[in-house]
Amino acid sequence: MPSAYRGVAVTHLPFALGDEKLRAHFLGREAYRRTRFVVARDPAGKTVLLRVDKASTEPLFSPIVEVDVLATDCAYVVDDEADTAVPSELARVAATVPGTPRAVVVQGRYAHVSFIVNPAPLRLVVQEVLPPEPAKLLDQVRRLLAVAEDLPPILPAADTVSFADLAAGAKTERYLLPCAGSGVAVGLSETAYLDQRPPRQDWTLLGCARSRDIHEWFYGDQPPTVDMCPRQRPHERGTAVLTKCCLLEEKIERDGDRVVVPWGASLGQVGEALREVAGRWEPQWRPV
Repeated sequence: MPSAYRGVAVTHLPFALGDEKLRAHFLGREAYRRTRFVVARDPAGKTVLLRVDKASTEPLFSPIVEVDVLATDCAYVVDDEADTAVPSELARVAATVPGTPRAVVVQGRYAHVSFIVNPAPLRLVVQEVLPPEPAKLLDQVRRLLAVAEDLPPILPAADTVSFADLAAGAKTERYLLPCAGSGVAVGLSETAYLDQRPPRQDWTLLGCARSRDIHEWFYGDQPPTVDMCPRQRPHERGTAVLTKCCLLEEKIERDGDRVVVPWGASLGQVGEALREVAGRWEPQWRPV
């Protein structure tokens, strides 16, 4: 993708597009000093992506001296919500295009146009617990990637488990959940919440190591537990993973393929984690 969409020009031509005809059309024509790429479109809607070199970048306009056809297999997509300066937004739009075009040209927010060639974004698995929905960490990642001009193209994928899923692994008459803020009541069973410090009952905790510690502090014992911690969930080796753990309070951690943030991570901490992911998985990425 280009480093700035201001270097991309769009032109509508009155003839069907072909490599030699395009070169003949553009060679010798003046182009603006910042123009590096041309999105050429014909009356039938076909789109071709070109790279152009000019005789000089000093004057306001200069003749084109070289034309390189980057892609003739192009999709042209209009998405008024996409910021075309943001790599992950271009990747998000490209992922919606059927087939595998070599290039996807995006007309996005403010009618700005940019493109991505051979889209191959980093797939980031976000491990979370539901509710809330959407999962908080996944929602934070999406919000940050929608404005992250300095990160490589990243597509987040949810890997979530719900309290209902956890409860299915331990049938009981009473469940204890970490906090009432979740608003979760599991099935038809009685549900209590650890943060309300209810009278001790015969229950199964749907929680994690910190919940067990709090339970022991309150009641002097540890109950049967189904572990909800996303950090303890398996993941495919060699896959970038972002998750969270309540045992972390201030800093993020790198744990093999995973980057881990505190349970109540701020947007700043999640942004730091995404930069850690990018440094680990896409250290050589640069726009052109």
